[in-house]
Amino acid sequence: MTQLREITLVQTTTILISTIIGVGVLRLPLIAVRAADTGAPFITFLAVIISFIGLWAITKLGIQFPNQSIIHYSEKILGKWLGRLYGWMIIIFFLALTGFTSREFGAVVVTAVLKETPLEVTVIVMLFLAAIFTRDNINTFAYIHNFYVPIILVPVLIIVAVSLKNADPLYLQPIFVSESTGMLLNGTLTIAALFQGAFIMTIIIPFMQKPKKAMKATIWGIFISGALYIMIVIATLAVFGPEEMKKTMWPTLELARATSLPGNILQRLDVVFLAVWVTAVFTTIFSSYMFSVQALKQIFRLQDHKLFSYFLLPIVFVIAMLPENTLQMYQIIGFVGKIGLLITIVSPFLLLIIAKLRKLTVKKGED
Repeated sequence: MTQLREITLVQTTTILISTIIGVGVLRLPLIAVRAADTGAPFITFLAVIISFIGLWAITKLGIQFPNQSIIHYSEKILGKWLGRLYGWMIIIFFLALTGFTSREFGAVVVTAVLKETPLEVTVIVMLFLAAIFTRDNINTFAYIHNFYVPIILVPVLIIVAVSLKNADPLYLQPIFVSESTGMLLNGTLTIAALFQGAFIMTIIIPFMQKPKKAMKATIWGIFISGALYIMIVIATLAVFGPEEMKKTMWPTLELARATSLPGNILQRLDVVFLAVWVTAVFTTIFSSYMFSVQALKQIFRLQDHKLFSYFLLPIVFVIAMLPENTLQMYQIIGFVGKIGLLITIVSPFLLLIIAKLRKLTVKKGED
């Protein structure tokens, strides 16, 4: 697969960070606390480790097949038809992920901000923006992520740091809890599912200037986004306590509302946080939409991906509107997220093992 290698190591890292940090930030502390009570930071850490292991396998495959994406090298590893079936499974999953992410975005916006705005309007606007930007090439895609990462990270870090002035360390004890193993595992896997957008790495590596350095981007991307997630869980738990958090649908938003800058410069930071969150959601949806478009282009062996940008829009919108209400939406998201772990973590390991056993690699210049 011949293409220009323009993506730098820094750009790859920022793509991972801004893709991982997304809509799940609002509900993350609630998921962790319901599963492990005061052990919420610990299971968040475990989820980060699981996500890193999956992304490590993806990156190793990308380094082994530096000229191809997972759509192409899965066919080489599994055989044409089985590999193509796997490719379609990935595409369907990411279409569903895009749809449900946009639906969750719409649910938060119409509940917390634009209460008179129809849900369908907020969802279609976000999807339309993503569709427009996916018509550009991978280089523009990388520049957009690179631009937005500081806008996402800096305000969130400030909010988390300032909120700790209201923290009670007793809410963080004990670190290890004796909840049921099933609840702990379910919570850990649900949090790990928030990192699935990192699968975008499979189509980024072939465009990197130095694919062999992709592992550095993986390590930094998971470290920064994972550290931010753990900090959010710690701050929210330390401020509200586990029992209060269980009564709140979006604890991170409540943390921003309860936080003010010293000297009352800005008494409520939730407005700033929501603006940052909308940006983070856009970059996440943008990545999953771009992955779907690029994967379809590759599976059909086309030269241009623009055909699919608007073609997928009504499909993704219908998927987004499938849940009847917010409760059902989160049930479906939880189920789809755990199924997706088989595609984004388990299957890359199987591909890596099979490739090693068959001693497969891509020779220089091979398509």
